[in-house]
Amino acid sequence: MFIQTESTPNPATLKFLPGKEVLREGTADFRNAEAAAEASPLAGRLFEIPGVTGVFFGYDFITVTKEGPDWQHLKPAILGAIMEHFMSGAPVMASAAPASEAGGTGEFYDKADEELVLTIKELLDTRVRPAVAQDGGDITFRGFENGTVFLHMKGACAGCPSSTATLKHGIQNLLRHFVPEVQQVEQVA
Repeated sequence: MFIQTESTPNPATLKFLPGKEVLREGTADFRNAEAAAEASPLAGRLFEIPGVTGVFFGYDFITVTKEGPDWQHLKPAILGAIMEHFMSGAPVMASAAPASEAGGTGEFYDKADEELVLTIKELLDTRVRPAVAQDGGDITFRGFENGTVFLHMKGACAGCPSSTATLKHGIQNLLRHFVPEVQQVEQVA
């Protein structure tokens, strides 16, 4: 099994491409070992590696976030854990429940804005999320209120130094162009 790695705009996060499907639908974002161990054998295994602080699964990639200065000592252990997991045939997730918003909060918006929200979601799904997934992350819609779109950033996007620029200059400008009612974009946890 050959696992490729790619750097991301976030220097604390590295993208691992196992050459296999990781999650058929949605994404899964783990920020602590306890949640990871319950929901995913693979994420639990990755959190056992000292220095791992976050694990994110996409369709065909895994992003791992670390603490500490470099990847030199951490990368071989992560590659080994991913390889062992896929070779064992164990499932990535412990249950068959959709992973996309495990532990996530509901969406909020005024029902009168439903048509605008559908347009915003379509733009996010077709123009933003594929590009963000290339960098090892994901962005999901959380709400719309008084001209502000609230988004949740996951994976490599969470804590990335360029995430503010992505939100304000990229996504905000795109949404304002197609949906004039959008005034600004904000990140929520």
